[in-house]
Amino acid sequence: MDNSKSRWRSIFPPILVIAVLLAVWELAVVWGRVPEWKLPAPSVIVAEAIAIWPRLMLHAGATVQLALIGFTGGAAAGFALAALLHLIPGARRAFYPLLVLSQNVPVVAIGPILTIWLGYGILPKLILVWLVCFFPVSVAMLSGLNDTDPVLRNYMRMIGASRQQQFWRLELPNAVTHLFSGLKIAASYAVLSAVVAEWIGADKGLGHFMLISSKGYQAASVFASVFLIVALSLTLFGIVALAEKLVVRWRPAKEAKKV
Repeated sequence: MDNSKSRWRSIFPPILVIAVLLAVWELAVVWGRVPEWKLPAPSVIVAEAIAIWPRLMLHAGATVQLALIGFTGGAAAGFALAALLHLIPGARRAFYPLLVLSQNVPVVAIGPILTIWLGYGILPKLILVWLVCFFPVSVAMLSGLNDTDPVLRNYMRMIGASRQQQFWRLELPNAVTHLFSGLKIAASYAVLSAVVAEWIGADKGLGHFMLISSKGYQAASVFASVFLIVALSLTLFGIVALAEKLVVRWRPAKEAKKV
C-alpha cells in the first residue's frame, strides 16, 4: 500500500504539469484565435489523430521496424566493440578517441552520404539508426568494465582465473547496470533517429508522413505524428527499463538505483 502511494506521489506532479500545460495551450489558441494551420489546439490534434489513425499506424509500423532493427544492431555492435577494446591490450588507447570523434559528425550530414553510396533503400536508414544507438552502449559498457573492483580482480588472478574467465564472471556482471544505462539512452534516440533517417529519403514512416503533412500545412497531422513519436520512444525506453529490473534484481538495491 505504501509503495503504491509513493509511486502515485512520484507520477502525480508531472501528470498535473502536463495537464496544466495542455489546458493553457487550448485556451491560448482559442482565445487568441490562432489559425489552425499554424498552431492547432490539443483537442483538434486529438480529433485529427483519431481521423487519420489507420494511416498513422501504417507509417508508425515502418518507423518502429526501422528503430528496433537499428537499435538491436547498434546495441550488439556497441557491446562487441566495448568488449574488444577492453580485452585487447592497447586497443582502447588507440581506438577510443576515434570513437568519440565519430560522434562529432552530425547525423543529418551522414544521411545524404549514405544515400549516395547505398541508394534510397532501407540499408542507409538502418545504418544511420545503428550509428546513433552504437555510441552510448559502447561508452557505457566500457565504463562499466573499467569500473570493476581491482581487489576482486587480484583475487581472480590469485586463484588462477584466465583473462576470459575474469571478463565473463567478474567484469561483465559488474558492467550490467552501466550497460543498461547505455541501452536506455540508445532506446530514447532510436525512434528519433529513425524519423530523421526517413526525412532524408523514404516512401513510408512517420518521418515521411510528417514531411508530406507539413508541405500541405496540415499542422494537426504533424503534431499528431510528434506525439506518437514521443509515445513510441517512451514505450521503447520503458521496455528496456523493465528488462533492467528483471536482469539486475539480484544486485544490491542501492547499486541498482544508481542507474
